[in-house]
Amino acid sequence: MKKNLWLLAIAQGLFLTNNVVFIAINGLVGLTLAPLAWMATLPVMGYVVGAALSTGLVARSQRRWGRKASFQLGLVVALFTVLLCAVALYMRSFWLLVAGTVIAGYYSANGQLYRFAAAELAPPSFREKAVSLVLAGGLIGAVAGPNLASQTRETMDTPFLGSYLALAVVAVISMAVMSRIRFPAEPVKVAGSDQGRPLREIIRQPVFIVSTIGAALGYGVMNLLMAATPLAMDVCGMPFSDAALVLEWHVIGMFAPGFFTGHLIKRFGVLQIMGVGVLLNAACIAVALSGQDLHQFLIGLFMLGVGWNFLFTGSTTLAMQAYRPEEKDRAQAAINFAVFATMALTSFASGALVTTQGWTLLNVGSLIPVALTGAALVWLALRQRSEARQPA
Repeated sequence: MKKNLWLLAIAQGLFLTNNVVFIAINGLVGLTLAPLAWMATLPVMGYVVGAALSTGLVARSQRRWGRKASFQLGLVVALFTVLLCAVALYMRSFWLLVAGTVIAGYYSANGQLYRFAAAELAPPSFREKAVSLVLAGGLIGAVAGPNLASQTRETMDTPFLGSYLALAVVAVISMAVMSRIRFPAEPVKVAGSDQGRPLREIIRQPVFIVSTIGAALGYGVMNLLMAATPLAMDVCGMPFSDAALVLEWHVIGMFAPGFFTGHLIKRFGVLQIMGVGVLLNAACIAVALSGQDLHQFLIGLFMLGVGWNFLFTGSTTLAMQAYRPEEKDRAQAAINFAVFATMALTSFASGALVTTQGWTLLNVGSLIPVALTGAALVWLALRQRSEARQPA
C-alpha cells in the first residue's frame, strides 16, 4: 500500500508540474500571441474547458479499462498536447495554442482523479491520510514547476518554447512512474447487477452539494487569483523570476499541508478544517488589497494555497460520504465537472478583469465565492447538528 501511495504521490507531483508550468507561461505566451490583451488567458481557460468537456469521457474510460490504463491514456494526451503547444508557439498561432490546451484538458481530467484513486489504495481507516498524502506529492510541482518554467524560458530562440519541450520529458517520466503502480482490480460487473442510485439522487444530498461547492468554489477562487498573478506582477514591472518565486511558494502552500491535513480532519472534523480554509482565503484577499509589493503577492498567494488545501482535501473527504463504490465514476465525474466549469469561468475572468479593471477589483470580486462557500459550510453544520438531536 505504501509503495503504491508514494508512487501515486510522485505522479501527482509530476501532474502538478505540468499544471504549474501551464499556469506560469500560458497567460504570458497568450499575451504575446493574442489579437487583444483581454484574450491573454484564453489558453489557460482552454485547459480547464477541455477538462470539463472530458469528464464524461474520462469516467467512461475509467469504467471500461480501469484506473491504470485510463491514467496512461491521459499521459499520452499530455505528451501530444505539449508538443502541439510548442508547434503553436513556434508558428505564432494563438488559436492553435488554445486548441492544444483544450485537448490537454483530457489529461487534467484524468489527473484530478489521482486523489480519489489514493483512497482506493488504502483501508477505510487511512483514507483521509491517503488522500492528503497523495495531494502532498504536489510539492514536487511546487518546486519543479516554477523553476522549470524559469530555467527553460530562454533555452531556445523563442521564449518558453523550451518550457513546452521540457514538459514532454515530464510526461514520459510520468508514464514510467504510473507503470509501476498496482491498482486494485475493478470488480467484475455482472449484467443486471445493482449499479447504484441515479446521479440525480446522488447530487441532491446535502453532503454532496456542500462537498461540490467547497471543491468548485475553492478551486475557482484559487484559480482566479493564481492565473492573474503573473499578469498583475508583469503590469507592476516585476521580472518573471519574481512571478516564478511567488508561484513556487503558492504551490508549496497548496501541497505542503498534505502531510498533516488528513490528521487535522480526523482530529477536528472535516467541516471545521474546510472552515479554516475559507478564513485563509479571506485573509489572502485582505493581504492582496493592502498593496502590490512583492512580499504582499508572496504572502497572499501562500495563504491562498494553504486555504485551497484545506478546502480541497476536506471536500474530497466529505464527498466520499455521498456515494457507494458502484457509484464512484459518475459521482466523481459530476464533482470534477463542477470544478472544471468553475475554473473555466475564473480562468477567463482573471485575464479579462486584471487587464481591464485591475488587481484590486479582481480581489474584491473574489469575496463573493468565498462568502458562498462559508455559508454552505454553516448550513450543512447546522443541518447535521439538527439531525443528530432528533430521536432515532
